[in-house]
Amino acid sequence: MAFDYKKEYKEFYVPKDKPGIVEVPRMNYIAVRGKGDPNEENGAYKRSIELLYGIGYTIKMSKKGSRQIEGYFDFVVPPLEGFWWQEDKDSIDYAHKEDFRWISVIRLPDFVTRGDFNWAVEEASRKKKSDFSAVEFLTYDEGLCVQCMHIGSFDSEPETVALMHEYMEKQGYVLDISDKRLHHEIYLSDARKVEPDKLKTVIRHPIAPK
Repeated sequence: MAFDYKKEYKEFYVPKDKPGIVEVPRMNYIAVRGKGDPNEENGAYKRSIELLYGIGYTIKMSKKGSRQIEGYFDFVVPPLEGFWWQEDKDSIDYAHKEDFRWISVIRLPDFVTRGDFNWAVEEASRKKKSDFSAVEFLTYDEGLCVQCMHIGSFDSEPETVALMHEYMEKQGYVLDISDKRLHHEIYLSDARKVEPDKLKTVIRHPIAPK
């Protein structure tokens, strides 16, 4: 049976719908950076998702090709994630999505080296006859965070974020968002198929002791 990160690491992918504190280890990701409204039809954000999954499935299906990746095990491609911010703003302003800056990511299995990743980019480019040059290998050390499962539309996220911040302060922590530690979302629902009020999104914010 294919290894499923959501099932094996529930503390990171299936938290409760109440805030909690979590220590997130360093992880490697497939990543694409961009800016603009994620809802824009045929926009940069939607293109980034195509690129991410193109590489993810190239690595997953490598077992059937010429490249035998050392340490390979079959896996379920992890869910789409995103790091979000807006220039010169301490919080996310959902009324101005055109100002979003983002890094779209999908987690890489630990066995994938930079060499394997570079091969996957070349292989996907060749097979799909598409430009994957925007894709990068990203190592992100998230560390101590407050997180919560948000159920509902993306525009209602501020309500959950307020609960998270209230909880962390009571636990003796302060928000530690910076250009190195960002607002993080993990998407457990397909927004094309699920009603907005039923969407499941993990929201995670970096924190530090007071």
